[in-house]
Amino acid sequence: MNIEDFRTYCLSFKGVHDKMPFGKATSEYDRNLLVFYVLDKWFCFVNIDTFDFCNIKCKTEQIEELQDRYEGVRPGYHMNKKHWISVFFDKDVPDKTIKELVKQSYDIVVASLSGKEKEILQNM
Repeated sequence: MNIEDFRTYCLSFKGVHDKMPFGKATSEYDRNLLVFYVLDKWFCFVNIDTFDFCNIKCKTEQIEELQDRYEGVRPGYHMNKKHWISVFFDKDVPDKTIKELVKQSYDIVVASLSGKEKEILQNM
């Protein structure tokens, strides 16, 4: 998987857009983070230059099991470790599993939307 394919996959979900909101960050790594949003809520982000891992939301009951199963699943970089994981592209997590986890992250965020936000999403 490469950044173009990953970006295309993330943008394929309804109501998703991306942007790079950290242009003023002190770290070059953080300035190059591409964030994927459903409406105005994050569900994934990735560094576009190094493309080393993505950060995604995860069901809290799955996090420990995923970390035990895969060397490439770690606590979420710069995020609440209870709800976010970092999934490394160059480790032992299959691309299919990464895509499933990204889709699950999107679904978690959609489920958390208000009724009005869900209505907006449905009408997009």
